[in-house]
Amino acid sequence: MTDPRKEPQCLAFQPPPRSMPLPPLHGRLLEGVKKQLGVVPNMFRLFSSSPAALKGLTSLSGALTKSLDVKTRERIALAVAQVNGCNYCLSAHTYLGLNLAKISPEEIALNRKGSSSDPKADAAVRFAAKVAETRGHVSDEDLAAVRKAGYSDAQVLEVVALVVENVFTNFVNEVAKTDIDFPVVQANDLKAA
Repeated sequence: MTDPRKEPQCLAFQPPPRSMPLPPLHGRLLEGVKKQLGVVPNMFRLFSSSPAALKGLTSLSGALTKSLDVKTRERIALAVAQVNGCNYCLSAHTYLGLNLAKISPEEIALNRKGSSSDPKADAAVRFAAKVAETRGHVSDEDLAAVRKAGYSDAQVLEVVALVVENVFTNFVNEVAKTDIDFPVVQANDLKAA
């Protein structure tokens, strides 16, 4: 029997060791990730412990790569990770924003604050941050603002879907305490700046 006076320890989830080969199904699902980044990041290795979760993530992510442009997707990911205080996702999306989407450090700081220097992207990022902050309970004014910026109803749904995708990964990484395998960025860094 455990002593109720002792604080419980939080046990982080562990992704499969890098030396352990991934099963064939996982390998096929993660092939694109490895091709794009050169490695399979810890988050994807963690997701590989659940075929259903991995397939769900890669299916949603794959579908959404055909919607909004990569810069907008990364900007939204940064805003949502900041809202949720997910250091793993902030680190990953800062790296991807800088190196894949070619977003400037100044723009990344704005994105983390829920805005953008690009007027159209600003509307999407503000809306995404609001969706994340309010758990979807946005106002008519919030919806009107993103539409006024030129986003169709289909694109607004895609912004919401990107928020959901990022909330999913934020929550998994926070629950699992995933070891950060990108240059570390912390949510508190922005608050201190």
